[in-house]
Amino acid sequence: MQEHKYSIKQWAKDDRPREKLLINGAKNLSNSELLAILIHNGSKEKTAVDLAKDILKLGKDNLNELGKLSLADLMKIKGIGEAKAITIAAALELGRRRQVAAPLLKTIATSSNDIADYLKAKLKDYRHEVFAVLFLNRANKINHFEIISEGGITGTVADPRVILRKALEQDAVNIILCHNHPSGNLKPSRADEQLTTKIKEAARLLDITVLDHVIVSEDGHYSFADEGLL
Repeated sequence: MQEHKYSIKQWAKDDRPREKLLINGAKNLSNSELLAILIHNGSKEKTAVDLAKDILKLGKDNLNELGKLSLADLMKIKGIGEAKAITIAAALELGRRRQVAAPLLKTIATSSNDIADYLKAKLKDYRHEVFAVLFLNRANKINHFEIISEGGITGTVADPRVILRKALEQDAVNIILCHNHPSGNLKPSRADEQLTTKIKEAARLLDITVLDHVIVSEDGHYSFADEGLL
């Protein structure tokens, strides 16, 4: 016997998210209705909107938390298979990329706040620690952003030789080091300070300046430059 699924086409017209989007615009739909459009079909027991509500609940009804869920996490919900999970993950990634696209075109200000905002958008969904670098041109515009290494929950290791080789490849004049602290603790470790000094001294030999080392978490940011550690 063929399994019956709740199709959006079977809903009352006023309850169809796609039609509501056409008439009222995407901004007037709830998060669950937007997710339902991505999901397309419900399961045997639930409509697409019901499944969307389950997904949002899994993400603590917070889109930032939702962005941290893996495909495996999404597929824990009965009725969400691999295809639906991939569609949701792709949509969340597009949203993330849109969020960071505008700052990429701006000249970096001298304030660490602007740098931190850019980095938070890039790194906020990582549950483990990652070390990344911003490569800047003479006008202090971002030429390139790259994650250099990824570690565990408590730390990661970055190779200065890799960082400087990439800086030369990008014709970078200045660089900004950055990493996240998933724990929320913004205080740099002794290893963070030693690595920053090592990279700064090596970069100087290549006429490359380390402008800052910024640590970000959901609770804020820490700037080595602001704290006089560079």
